[in-house]
Amino acid sequence: MTTALMRTVEQGRDARLSRIALALFSEPGETIVGTLIAQYGPTTTARIALGLEEGSSNDADMIAVFRQRVTPRVNDVELERAHQATETIGASVLIPGDPEWPGALSDLGVHQPIALWTRGRAELLAGPLTNRVAIVGSRAATDYGEHVTMEIAAALSERGRTIVSGAAYGIDAIAHRATLAAGGHAVAILAGGVDRFYPAGNDALLQRIAESGLIVSELPPGASPTKWRFLQRNRLVAAVSAVTVVIEAGYRSGSLNTAGHAHGLGRPVGAVPGPVTSAASAGCHRLIREHVAELVTNADEIDQLIITA
Repeated sequence: MTTALMRTVEQGRDARLSRIALALFSEPGETIVGTLIAQYGPTTTARIALGLEEGSSNDADMIAVFRQRVTPRVNDVELERAHQATETIGASVLIPGDPEWPGALSDLGVHQPIALWTRGRAELLAGPLTNRVAIVGSRAATDYGEHVTMEIAAALSERGRTIVSGAAYGIDAIAHRATLAAGGHAVAILAGGVDRFYPAGNDALLQRIAESGLIVSELPPGASPTKWRFLQRNRLVAAVSAVTVVIEAGYRSGSLNTAGHAHGLGRPVGAVPGPVTSAASAGCHRLIREHVAELVTNADEIDQLIITA
């Protein structure tokens, strides 16, 4: 039996609910989904997924692939569960056009998120892009990396910058903690649902961020983090930030993926150098050598990147 929420999606009467359904039944950053939403809008795209509309004959091949991917995941019960879980944890769902929706996400084109689930102060996403700086880096931070991260995050926070990161162990978590300790605003973007604080060891940290800052995900409550979702999460960290700063990263660190997204968006990237003998800084040195990042050592130099962007 079709639930009331699914009937609303079928009837194409609620853009927000249609976006929730599409986010639930697809993976983050899927080109086909974003292309169809850009062309037909969320309500019609959801109806196409359900086989209730056909779309243009010119798009027949794309729509066939879209349905092949999405239709097996359409589930009335899951839509109801996600909706209920959102209300239970006090989360909000943002969509384009909402006052808190970050306009900078439009730079992602068809890869921008379908919707965002938030817990905390969603207005932290709404201000000027220059308000926000992303700090990312290795999960296996050294004492040097910890010291530099704490200094930079605290100094930027004291200047009113909001610090964005991904809540992973290592540099991410250190940046969040230093921001909170300085009385600043922390934004954590997750690769799973906002009801599933991950990693578990950072549960208390994420609870503090939810209370005074902001937790964000493009995935509905209940979603588990996966390798693909971590990589897609990185594009959001870069997109909502004026500058992305990498503090310690191995040669193939996932932080380089975030830096690559920022560079692709035309946003400045900063990298903190480390000892030439330290594998933990090899990725930072690579970014500088390949002219993806500017060498930065303190908050003043990061502020200068923002000013000259």
